[in-house]
Amino acid sequence: MAMASALIQQGSALYAKNLKFVEEEIRIHDHQRPKLATPHRTRLDLRTMVLREYGSPVGMPTLVDAPHAGHTAMIADYHKGQSLVETLLANGCSHVALTDWKSASPDMKDLDIDNYLAEMVVTIDDLGGRVNLVGLCQGGWVSAMLAARFPEKVNSLVLAGAPIDTDAGHGPIRKMVHASPASFYEELVELGGGLMKGKFMLQGWKNMHPAQNYMLDHLDLYEHVDDAGYLAKQETFSRWYENPIDLPGRWYLQVIQQLFKDNRLAKGQFVGLGRKIDLNDITCPLYLLAGRDDDITTPEQVLNAARLVGTPADQIRQETVAGGHIGLFMGARTLSEHWPPIARWIAETSA
Repeated sequence: MAMASALIQQGSALYAKNLKFVEEEIRIHDHQRPKLATPHRTRLDLRTMVLREYGSPVGMPTLVDAPHAGHTAMIADYHKGQSLVETLLANGCSHVALTDWKSASPDMKDLDIDNYLAEMVVTIDDLGGRVNLVGLCQGGWVSAMLAARFPEKVNSLVLAGAPIDTDAGHGPIRKMVHASPASFYEELVELGGGLMKGKFMLQGWKNMHPAQNYMLDHLDLYEHVDDAGYLAKQETFSRWYENPIDLPGRWYLQVIQQLFKDNRLAKGQFVGLGRKIDLNDITCPLYLLAGRDDDITTPEQVLNAARLVGTPADQIRQETVAGGHIGLFMGARTLSEHWPPIARWIAETSA
């Protein structure tokens, strides 16, 4: 009887844990729009983005160009104590702005790179006409274009995990882009009604590491279902990762063909806002940050920028840190050890 009672209790406990696991799975993957962590105000509401402003609007602004690759700008302002924006503010960059890219609606399907460059120019001019630019991932090549096309508008440039020389390295993204015909991407855009749907891209990111995304993450959740701290972290990450945004189809196809297949930016062949963009026209202080284990943007794609720009060698800093792609922008260790010196370097260039 005692054994039977114990088995019943164990069964009840297992049932309760399984029920809680299902509830947490539903709650964690709830489709709520990600929220920025640091208090801010809206400075501009443009067609492609909302410009978020932080700190005191005094001194040289630092403009963080968030990745425009299917996820929101929350990657740069993740949560309190683990936020790039917060780190910049705490280490000498008293005036910070962030590009919070909007999900493309059907009427935006024909926007192209020039449309986004033009709104970045409007943003810089609204901030006073000269900024420190911090380009994250896809925001990096946009920032590099601006620094080359309008050098007088950029005081210093930080490129983190930014694919500048897309032919460099042997990463899976490079291999996939060159192995897949243009028609493959065109069909995806057609399926999205002229948009590159965020859900398509999310599926692609997950399929790069299927065991982790489709099995291990769920096992980890089951093992930690009674750990409130773990659940809170998972909910924050999932709110960002599982809620992708859509991209204009024309913009997306232009990026795939001209930047990733043809590597036109690195070759000096890309035409932006009516002129060929030559990275050698970048002369401002430059900081390059790469992830040693980054399989999205391999270190070579970032660091090769050093030999393409016109910035004097003694004003270029290069750093390769442990970890992968996302960790460059929201990893606790990278934010605590590597970004504070970068922020102080930005502040010094402003002075």
